[in-house]
Amino acid sequence: MKIVVGLGNPGRKYAGTRHNIGFEVVRVLAERNAGDRWQSKFDAETAEIQIGSQRLVLVAPQTFMNLSGRSVRSVVNFYKVPLADLLVICDDMNLACGRLRLRASGSAGGQKGIQNIIDQLGTPEFPRLRIGIGRPDESVGTVNYVLQTFAKSERPLIDQAVDRAEAAVEKWVRDGIESAMSLFNRSEDAES
Repeated sequence: MKIVVGLGNPGRKYAGTRHNIGFEVVRVLAERNAGDRWQSKFDAETAEIQIGSQRLVLVAPQTFMNLSGRSVRSVVNFYKVPLADLLVICDDMNLACGRLRLRASGSAGGQKGIQNIIDQLGTPEFPRLRIGIGRPDESVGTVNYVLQTFAKSERPLIDQAVDRAEAAVEKWVRDGIESAMSLFNRSEDAES
């Protein structure tokens, strides 16, 4: 079993915002893999899917971004999975809009949901998939920026990024983190 966590903020108010890109990816994974039965548990919405012979639990914490670790710790403890079998998906302002970056472990990089997960698990040693949302210009603060919906001109790029993120998760499940990193961490120029 593997656990895939998409980070975001609960409620309609935050649907479609930059901070909720992780939620978008787990929803797409559920839709495309017959996991449309969502349940409330572990302070999260969860669904189970199958990719090949591998069972996955999809998790969308409902604790708000900065407290995501509580939900993640509960799921990991319940299923007793090694942290190598946990993948966390989140937004990243340090990446160009639509760019993906997979890592086997690492720092929070300023992402407060990831930081809270590190704090709750007591280690940064778990895989994560970051999706670039770009940087705000100086007139827009960070908080306002991450809580904005994507501009109409950005939406095709983000939809493409969500599709690629879903494919990256499937690659991680089937072939492991190193293989997924080598395929999905390439620059846009290399992918063309």
